[in-house]
Amino acid sequence: MIAIFKREIQSFFTSPIGYLVIGLFLVLNGLFLWVFKGPFNIFEYGFADLGNFFLLSPWVFLFLIPAITMKSFSEEKKLGTLELLFIKPISLWETVIGKFLGTFCLALIAILPTLLYVYTISQLGVTIGNLDMGMVLGSYFGLLFLIASYTTIGLFASTLSENQIVAFIIGMVLCFIMLYGFESLATILPNGPMILFVEQIGMKAHFESIARGVLDTRDIIYFTSLTLFFLFLTVNQLKNQNR
Repeated sequence: MIAIFKREIQSFFTSPIGYLVIGLFLVLNGLFLWVFKGPFNIFEYGFADLGNFFLLSPWVFLFLIPAITMKSFSEEKKLGTLELLFIKPISLWETVIGKFLGTFCLALIAILPTLLYVYTISQLGVTIGNLDMGMVLGSYFGLLFLIASYTTIGLFASTLSENQIVAFIIGMVLCFIMLYGFESLATILPNGPMILFVEQIGMKAHFESIARGVLDTRDIIYFTSLTLFFLFLTVNQLKNQNR
């Protein structure tokens, strides 16, 4: 597993992929938060908090994470090297988790420079340093859980096609459905307990709950279960393709 993880990290940073992903994430967030006029612009928002950053980041990662993971297994299938995974002295679970950790760490590296935003925002307030750190930390934790779920969904999508573009589209659509699709579905349902149930299936409600600064065990269990579920689907799909 460690060998797979190291190989993934090396492949990211020995090619333009890693630098491109980190650069795109920082540039897109920077432009929407500080330059472009609109609902995400911090100066127009009028409040010294990072709420807009945590509203924007899930949408940016919704495109970037599937773009990173799309080649994870689809390229192996296209090159005909997928069979080699089954004869390696490590299990499929270790292979999948190694690839998962590689992508997750790349996203984590992309997030680290945004800690500068925390300092900048704290200095922009009427009272310097008057920033709700509990909410900020909760939002960062929620973003990490969201990235983990995106990554496993992207890995699963990459097992469904040998075409990387198709894998990217499938991954992006699945991430969108899990993030926003169930909440949208709830808006067209008749009033009743079913609305809350459908909303709770999606990631957005749980991400927003953690982002409020309260680490509810139900939200942690949800994201952990979702991550493990798609890891299981990925491993199972690979096993089925070996039969």
